[in-house]
Amino acid sequence: MTKLTWYFNRVRQMSAGEIGSRIVTKVRSHAEQFGLATCRRPPLPLNLERSRNFISNFSIGNPSPYIATADSLLQGKLDLFALKEGGYGNPPEWNRDPRSGITAPLSFGKTLDYRDSLLVGDIKYLWEPNRHLQLVTLAQAYRLSGDARYLDGIGLLLQSWLDQCPYLKGPNWCSSLELGIRLINWSVVWQTIGGLESPLFQGRGGKALLGNWLDSIYRHVHFIRYHFSRFSSANNHLIGEAAGLFISTCTWPFWKEFFNCRKLAHRILVQEILNQTFPDGVGKEQAISYQQFVLDFFLLSALAGRECSVEFPPAYWRRVERMLEFIASVMDTGGNVPSIGDGDDGFVVRLSREPDFCPYKSLLATGAVLFKRGDFKAKAGRLDDKTRWLLGQEGEQVFSSLAAKKNRPPIRLAYPDGGYYIMGCHWETPREIRLIADAGPLGYLSIAAHGHADALSFILSVGGREILIDPGTYAYHNNRKWRDYFRGTSAHNTLCVDGQDQSVPGGNFMWLKKADAKCRLWEENEKECRFIGTQNGYLRLPDPVRHTREIVLQQEENRILVTDTLECRGEHRIERFWHFAENCRVQQTESGLVVENRGITLNFQTLDDPEQVAIRVGQESPPCGWISRRYDEKEVISTAVFLNQILGKTRLTTQIDIFIPPEFKGSEEVL
Repeated sequence: MTKLTWYFNRVRQMSAGEIGSRIVTKVRSHAEQFGLATCRRPPLPLNLERSRNFISNFSIGNPSPYIATADSLLQGKLDLFALKEGGYGNPPEWNRDPRSGITAPLSFGKTLDYRDSLLVGDIKYLWEPNRHLQLVTLAQAYRLSGDARYLDGIGLLLQSWLDQCPYLKGPNWCSSLELGIRLINWSVVWQTIGGLESPLFQGRGGKALLGNWLDSIYRHVHFIRYHFSRFSSANNHLIGEAAGLFISTCTWPFWKEFFNCRKLAHRILVQEILNQTFPDGVGKEQAISYQQFVLDFFLLSALAGRECSVEFPPAYWRRVERMLEFIASVMDTGGNVPSIGDGDDGFVVRLSREPDFCPYKSLLATGAVLFKRGDFKAKAGRLDDKTRWLLGQEGEQVFSSLAAKKNRPPIRLAYPDGGYYIMGCHWETPREIRLIADAGPLGYLSIAAHGHADALSFILSVGGREILIDPGTYAYHNNRKWRDYFRGTSAHNTLCVDGQDQSVPGGNFMWLKKADAKCRLWEENEKECRFIGTQNGYLRLPDPVRHTREIVLQQEENRILVTDTLECRGEHRIERFWHFAENCRVQQTESGLVVENRGITLNFQTLDDPEQVAIRVGQESPPCGWISRRYDEKEVISTAVFLNQILGKTRLTTQIDIFIPPEFKGSEEVL
């Protein structure tokens, strides 16, 4: 896709008001390029009062993971997506993409085309270390050990960043979201090393570092204040920008202007938690990974506000609780959370270095304390270090006092606003069946940036073992083929018509035509659950096709019936896709498939007569049979494809029989 085509598609998704606003923003950016409307010389901080901390002062039981990671950082090693313990340098080259080796130019940041891989490399790899999550680990190691080497390491990294990334220059002055996340991590570092009283700021060199750092903090805040993401870009970026602004103005209340910025950021956060999440708690971006991402922004901001006597209204807290309820509902008894929508391993701050850390369980542990929810405690399983850093000894006491409510059904089965419906039985036991059907919107706002073309797909786990999965995301900017595959219809447990996606992409983070999915029927009783949904993505074809899917779970028989009805007049090629988790062994039979996963067996039987049943494993062209558990990493899985040629209205039915041996005990994590 050429740049001209992308810009044309992007403008098509904008309203007249947005176009006008972007013209004004472009004019301002050009003025800033010539030094106008910028912060040339930050004012001196006049009120160096002690900032209030939302990071607790306590001792971790096992400091070794923090010490070991900090030691690696001092040696210049950093885990960065697919680069494990890469030789990043100490100090690193902050404007260099470590994956490609390309160094971005120090031209004016707001006009730098960070999408151009020839110019900046993979911007995801470049930006991630510039968020400074690794500085938090060094600060934690210093707090836990008292070893000045870690404090000196923070000083070296900070000063090198300030030297290499001058104000408004280069890729680290492009995106307000990146500045916001950096400010949040700087806030955590500041609190953890002791603020103004830290030995880091002693002596002539320390005082110079403090002055340079505070100048950059002021400039970060000034930049975000005038470069918020707006209109069709106002998704998680706007939330992160407001959170960075709010937390920084709570942490460093050293300038009079910061109090007005704090009020503005507070107002945006209160508005956006209601704008960007449905009343039932589902994030409107339709991406569960991004739901945990923005929950951190909301929670960290609220905790920072409490320390500054800035409260968030009850509606804000209710929506946070609803968002946590949704995460608890989609998490199966093995702790698995489906990879619905985009996910890029993004963290706001990395406060835990525990080997088995799970961001979703951590959020539920924090929610258990804040909302005194025993059901959240049961899903979290234990108190994690991140929650300890945030809530301290008092949080530990509250968590231990809660009665964990086990073996309960999900808090809610139907999420009609977000479009997710949960079917199952034997909840929270080794015999649990949990199915999540998707009849939600494609994504948020006109570009639906992080949504996938997965209408009427479903995910299935049995006994805490994943069976039918969502294959994830894998790539963002620099690999269009794989970006389109992983977010496309054929990568999900639904069907394709004539080899086309339900929705039409127009760029890596943009959809031009969007399938609209609806739930037509949802009912459940002691014997069965029934879901009927429809989607209109294929009505755009010359011979329109309407797809309706009925899913029935017969609880006593442990049987699932999936019936796809296709309403059309002409002939079409229909492919039904079934994507199985890595541990599944898939074998083809005369009538369908036998799938086995560590003691659990499923029979997939087609009640129609497909022309072909194929099992594809790691196919490159066209891509099929892949999963991505982490950004920029993929591995092979088995994907079954049922192919039918249809003429006119047709009904296709798949019967899934689940066999769980009486002696089945599940895995240790389930028990």
